[in-house]
Amino acid sequence: MSTELIQRRDLDFLLHEFLQVEKLSDYPRYAGQDRATYDGVIDAASTLAEEQFLPHAAKIDANEPHFDGERVHIIPEVKAALDAYIEGGFLSTAFDSEHGGLQLPYTIFQALSSLFTAANIGTSGYLFLTGAAANLLRAHGTPEQRQRYMAPMLSGRYFGTMCLSEPQAGSSLGDIKTRATPRADGRYDISGSKMWISGGEHELSENIVLLVLARIDGAPAGVKGISLFIVPKFRVNDDGSPGERNGVRLLGLNHKMGYRGTTNTALNFGERGDCQGELVGAPGQGLACMFHMMNEARIGVGLSAAALASAGYRYSLDYAKTRLQGRPVNNKNPEAKPIAIIEHSDVRRMLLQQKAYVEGGLALCFYCARLVDEEMANPDPKAKADAHLLLEILTPIAKAWPSEFCLEANKLAIQVLGGYGYTRDYPVERLYRDNRLNPIHEGTNGIQGLDLLGRKVTMQNGAAFKLLLAKMQASIASAQASGDAALAEYASALAKVIDAATRTTLTLGAAAAQGKVDLFLANAHLYLEMLGHTVIGWIWLQQATLATQALATTASAVDRDFYEGKRWACRYFIRHELPKALRQAELLASLDDTSLSLPIAVL
Repeated sequence: MSTELIQRRDLDFLLHEFLQVEKLSDYPRYAGQDRATYDGVIDAASTLAEEQFLPHAAKIDANEPHFDGERVHIIPEVKAALDAYIEGGFLSTAFDSEHGGLQLPYTIFQALSSLFTAANIGTSGYLFLTGAAANLLRAHGTPEQRQRYMAPMLSGRYFGTMCLSEPQAGSSLGDIKTRATPRADGRYDISGSKMWISGGEHELSENIVLLVLARIDGAPAGVKGISLFIVPKFRVNDDGSPGERNGVRLLGLNHKMGYRGTTNTALNFGERGDCQGELVGAPGQGLACMFHMMNEARIGVGLSAAALASAGYRYSLDYAKTRLQGRPVNNKNPEAKPIAIIEHSDVRRMLLQQKAYVEGGLALCFYCARLVDEEMANPDPKAKADAHLLLEILTPIAKAWPSEFCLEANKLAIQVLGGYGYTRDYPVERLYRDNRLNPIHEGTNGIQGLDLLGRKVTMQNGAAFKLLLAKMQASIASAQASGDAALAEYASALAKVIDAATRTTLTLGAAAAQGKVDLFLANAHLYLEMLGHTVIGWIWLQQATLATQALATTASAVDRDFYEGKRWACRYFIRHELPKALRQAELLASLDDTSLSLPIAVL
C-alpha cells in the first residue's frame, strides 16, 4: 500500500500555486524564508510521519490507553513518536523566535499537521492540543505565565489541553458549574468536574497544563460569568520544575469509536485536596480567551477531517488499481481475464467523488490558514481587516463542511474495498471511525450552522458575507475571461448558485427582522451545507483555473495528468454536487418549519 497519504504533488500545488505561500516572505515576520525553507521542513515532517507515526497507528487503535485505577497505560511507541516530533522542533514551528519557535507561517504548520494527522491522529492529538494551549497563553497569558507554562510546552516538557465541557453541560457552556474561589495568595481554589477532556491524563510529559473554564464565586450566571484558569497536574516550583501533585483526579477514561490513541478523560477538581489555579486574562472573559484557542482549533478539525479522508482516498485508489474483479460490461466471455476494479465506472465515480471532497476540503482549510497568516503578518490594515472578516465567515464552514463530506469520502473508501473495507486488515475502517468524531469536535456541526447564519452572515451589516461574495465573483470573472469553454460553464453554474444563496440569505434576514428568529435559525444546518457547497465550488473553480493555465505551458506527462485531474474533479463537483445548493436555497427561502413545528409526541 502507498504511504503517501497526502499526495505531495497536491500539497505543493496548494501551497505554491493556489496560495503562493512564499509571498509571505514579503512581510517582515517571515522575511528571509523561501520555498526551499518550507520544502525542507515538509520533507522532514513527511519522513517522520511515515517512519514514527504511521507504523503504530493500527496498534494504538487496537490497544487503546487503559486506566488501572492508579495510572494510565499507553503503548511505548506513542511516546517514542512524540519525543521524535519534539526533538525535530515541530512543536514550536509557528511560534515567534523570541519564544524559541521557528516563526514559520501558520499555513506551513497546518501543512505539517495534515501529514501527521493522516498518519496517526491518535498520537498526533497530544501535540496539537499542546500547541493550541500554548498559543492561547501566548495571546492571553502574563509574561510570568508564559515563562512558567508556555515555554515548557514549546520545549515538549509539558503538554496542554482545554477543559470546557461538564457532565451536565456539553456545548452549553453557560451552564457550567465548576467553581473558582479566590485565595489570599491571588490564586484560586478550583472545584468541579469536567468531561470529554482529550489528553487530560497520561504520563507522556513531565506535566499537563489544563486550561479550565470555571465561575468565580459571585460571578453572574451565563457565559458572562465564565473565567479561564491554568490548572497544572503538578504545581510548578519557583525554579520551573514540577512540584507536588495538584488536586486533579482522573475519574476514568471515555472509550471512543475513534481517536483511540488520545486519552479522553473525566476529571474531578478539588475533590481530594487543594486544587489551585491561576486566572488567565480578566474575570468574566474566559470564553473570549478560550475562543482564541477554539477558532484555530476549528480550522484544525476541518483539516484533520480532510487529512483522514485523504488517507482513505489514497488507500482505496491504490487498492482499486491492483484488485482484479469482474469484466467489462460489454464482455460476456466468462473465460476473459478479470480487470482491475478501477476500470468499472462506478468505482471511478467513487474515487472521483472522494477526490473532489478531499482536495476541496484541504484547499479550503489551507486557505483559512493563509488568512490567519495575513491577519497576523500583513502590515496593511485593510488587508488585515479583510482577512479577519473572511476568517469569521469561513471558520464554521471550514470546520463543518470537511467533517461532514470528508467523512462521506471515508465511507466511499470502505465501499471501494467492498467486504475487505469493513475488516481491520485494511486501514479504511479505522480512518472512518477516527473521522466520525470530527462532526462533534470543537462545537457540533449544528452549532456551526447557528454560528454561521445567526452571527457571521449578519455581523457588521453583512460585511463578511459581502466580502466573500466579492471574492467569489472575482474568480467567476477570471474564469469567464479565460476563453476556456469548460471554465465558462463552471463559472456560470457557480454564479447561478451564488445568486440563489444571496436571495435566500436576504429572505432569511427579513424573517429575522420581523421577529421570526426561531424560523430564521430552524434550518441553519441546511444553510451551512448550502453555503459550504457554494464555497467549495468556488475553491474548485480557482483550482481548475490554475490547472488550465498550467496545462498551456507544461510538457510533462506527469504534470499534465495532475492538472487534468484537477479539471475532472472540478467538473464532477460543479455538475454533481453544486446543484444540491440550489434545492437547499429553495427550501430555505420557503421558511420551511418541518423540524421547528414537529410535535415531540410523534417521534
